[in-house]
Amino acid sequence: MRKSVFIATSLDGYIARADGNLDWLDKTNLLVPEGEDCGYAGFMSGVDVLVMGRKSYEKVLSFGEWPYKKPVIVLSSRDLSIPNTLKDRVCSSTETPAELCIRLENKGVKCIYVDGGSVIQSFLTAGLITDLTITVVPILISGGIPLFGDSEKDIELELVATKAYDFGFVQNTYVVK
Repeated sequence: MRKSVFIATSLDGYIARADGNLDWLDKTNLLVPEGEDCGYAGFMSGVDVLVMGRKSYEKVLSFGEWPYKKPVIVLSSRDLSIPNTLKDRVCSSTETPAELCIRLENKGVKCIYVDGGSVIQSFLTAGLITDLTITVVPILISGGIPLFGDSEKDIELELVATKAYDFGFVQNTYVVK
């Protein structure tokens, strides 16, 4: 089963400000020509289930309209409030990444989209991520929530694709060795 990351970071490696704010990303997205999604729709077409953490879930809820048509599993050790309008697409789990992957694979899931800083880090630590697509946005925000945290061991990656966009974004795709 494929376990993929598809995420944007600032040039200095942050996915959000310390308070979770994405204003810097909203600002730089204004550089993106209408109709350009940097491969997101193509990526999502191969995804069966999204897995994210509670903070990412709460951030997405704050956007207003729920953007995902695919099932979403929110990893959280605390009770999670899920609006009635989303109960058919969103559920929560206290499973470890390994337990969740085993359960989903047994259900026939072929590809998981792993999103959110702490969840991505926990899947990486468990050796579960198969590939990462990281779009680097041309801005330095000088602090915030990093995409990668400390790791007990090196995680070797192989670069399989790079795409530079005319509006300044650079997208790298890696497989985990």
